[in-house]
Amino acid sequence: MSARPVAVIGVGQTHHKKARADVSMIGLVREAAERALADAGCDWADIDAVVLGKAPDAFEGVMQPELFLADALGGAGKPMLRVHTAGSVGGSTFIYGSHLVNAGIHERVLTVAWEKQSEGNAQWGLAGGRSGGIGAGGAFAPFIRKYIRDTDAPEYIGWMVAVKDRQNALKNPYAHLKIADISIEKVKESEMLWDPLRFLESCPSSDGACAMVVGSEAAAAAAPNPPAWVLGTAVRTELSTFPGRDATRPQAGVDCAHALYDSVGITNPREQIDVAELYVPFSWYEPMWLEGHDIAGPGEGWRMVDDGATEIEGSFPVNPSGGVLSSNPIGASGMLRMAEAALQVRGLAGEHQVEGAHVSLGQAYGGNAQYFSMAIFGSTQDAVR
Repeated sequence: MSARPVAVIGVGQTHHKKARADVSMIGLVREAAERALADAGCDWADIDAVVLGKAPDAFEGVMQPELFLADALGGAGKPMLRVHTAGSVGGSTFIYGSHLVNAGIHERVLTVAWEKQSEGNAQWGLAGGRSGGIGAGGAFAPFIRKYIRDTDAPEYIGWMVAVKDRQNALKNPYAHLKIADISIEKVKESEMLWDPLRFLESCPSSDGACAMVVGSEAAAAAAPNPPAWVLGTAVRTELSTFPGRDATRPQAGVDCAHALYDSVGITNPREQIDVAELYVPFSWYEPMWLEGHDIAGPGEGWRMVDDGATEIEGSFPVNPSGGVLSSNPIGASGMLRMAEAALQVRGLAGEHQVEGAHVSLGQAYGGNAQYFSMAIFGSTQDAVR
């Protein structure tokens, strides 16, 4: 990034398994924002602008909810913007907010993303064909099947990712779905939803919110906790369908990754990045994105999983937070990847902290694997070596 340095100085999360009874939509987003402000050591008056993001309004059946949330987020009389890029929206929202600081427009920006699916109907996401809908998994299953065929990946790789992420979730107090007795056998025996995806290889439907306070160098110096420096960001988009499109390795994802790497001087992402939070709503997307963002070579993504490289204590930890497989408030899921990546380099990830993490990657995708948002965070402004 050019212009002024940008840092994440505050992170807040909420996840409510039964949010309908526990908290309103207003309460959900305010709770996350208050936690982010407390982490940043600032108050509502210190925030210059608010950037909001969520998935389609139809998920809750409330049109333009950002309008009635303005007061709850201290946005009255301030610039307040809405972002929407399908499932990647949380990541895009954070990046938009970082640009407002990077460009010198504001000193501190509050970014908030959320979903409260208990107030709407997200069951289309679990449609299995009998209802006339294929669901999100049904849309991605053919891409996954193609990846398996092209790379000769064994079936158990998806089971391994599911077990890893669900075990990591047990260490994360904000993870929505926790399965204490998770095992390869349990995943293998779970119901087949969309061949080759089984029930326990799929993400849940969550109620939750994530907030991040992004600030200038001066704001970072005034904050009480260590900052995560935003070393680079990138977003790319492509059409969902066109002749010859490679849906297992979308060109927009490749371009997004290389634009990001080039901007911060990363030439060997597997060696120069210490930990990654990747958007993995279905277990097979872990090896697919490792290859799709050139962290691993063709056919090597699943081998990284098989070798244990992506375990929390492996050589390239992926989703130590439990990832989207364990928490999926869709509009916030992308921002959660950014927030968790930032927490890692701040040394504030708690029980799922990766030891010695100084450079981290946050990634989100959305739509028909067509929207991408990515960021690199560092514990210092020159963390990339």
